[in-house]
Amino acid sequence: MLGWLIYDITHSDVMVALFAAIRLAPMLLGPLSGVLADRYDRVRLLILASAWPLVAVGATATLISAELAPAWVLLVAGGAIGIAGSPSRPARSSLVLDLVGRSRLSTANALNAMAMNVTQVVGPAAGGLLIGWLGAATALWVSTGWYAVSLCLLIPLRGAARQAQRHDGGESVTTMIRTGLAVIARNRLASTVLLITLAANTLLWPIFQGFMPVLAKDSLGLDAAGLGWLLTCGGAGGLLGSLGIAFLGDFRFKGGLFVVGTTLWAGLWAALALCHQPAGALVLMGAIGVASAIFDVLQVTLMLTTTKPGVHGRALGLLEFAIGIMPIASIGMGLFAGRFGIDRTTFVSAVSLIAIMALLTLWTPQLLRYAGQDTTSHPLTATTASTLPAAGTTDTTTAQPSLP
Repeated sequence: MLGWLIYDITHSDVMVALFAAIRLAPMLLGPLSGVLADRYDRVRLLILASAWPLVAVGATATLISAELAPAWVLLVAGGAIGIAGSPSRPARSSLVLDLVGRSRLSTANALNAMAMNVTQVVGPAAGGLLIGWLGAATALWVSTGWYAVSLCLLIPLRGAARQAQRHDGGESVTTMIRTGLAVIARNRLASTVLLITLAANTLLWPIFQGFMPVLAKDSLGLDAAGLGWLLTCGGAGGLLGSLGIAFLGDFRFKGGLFVVGTTLWAGLWAALALCHQPAGALVLMGAIGVASAIFDVLQVTLMLTTTKPGVHGRALGLLEFAIGIMPIASIGMGLFAGRFGIDRTTFVSAVSLIAIMALLTLWTPQLLRYAGQDTTSHPLTATTASTLPAAGTTDTTTAQPSLP
């Protein structure tokens, strides 16, 4: 919504790109966000992260209602929302495990992915209708109301989670970041999942997030409506894939499904690059959505189950950093596509990801058999067992620090 307002005020593609960069840049603070998620009470952190954008969007809506909102105000608002979102992602995903336990983690993450898919499909359309019917200011007030609802829903969770954090606050932020990096580096399973995420967000997610209009028009000859159908098929496939994982429950071979699903996802993108028939592209996009849901759900599940409770936040912070690299990768992707075309760019990226998946699977074959049910007995994660408490244990020697 704010991106549309930026363009409506400035009519500048550069300003829209600048807004997107400011909005997504805080994801690169993932390692710091992970420290916050490990160090402070996660529910309180989420409450603060919900209150911050509530104030920012409410203030922006007030200025727009008074016709006192130049473009720079919207840029600041986008940055404020991005800053709030960065620490909330590691805290929220870690909190899911605290609330539901390991046996229900895959199902919970799948349901969360379904909710995200629905909001990504419905949200932009609803925002456009609100702007068209009621105006931009009213639409922003509605958004402010939703932030208020999310804040109210978080408050009852205070004290409800089984907090797995055990830090006494004595370590500095840099020490905690360095310690978390060392723990993840020694954990081959977690490192492999992180490298797969980094490769996927460097090679293929930029195409889906930024270059689908180019692919639809130049490769498939589709107009805006055709692009909409492509994205709808992808969203429907994502919902179907997430629903399938939710029904599987605490299934075995989570690591194997992650590897196979991600490799299949890359192969489907390669097929889409070679497909020039709209009907075939719609089918492929639906399949891509299913495979992407497998990747999305299981990358979080595996990062949580392959690491110890004391570093869950930092592990997810590194995952967020790997995802945050996508806007930077998009620049290089755009330069490559401008020279060689979007079809070749997509195909080369997809084949490169398949090759990387093969190499990483050879490096960590244990990932194919990983069930995600007991990290303490696995030799590759045993390095953290001696220094961090096991999931579900209680620590009576230290207290959970609260946010100031």
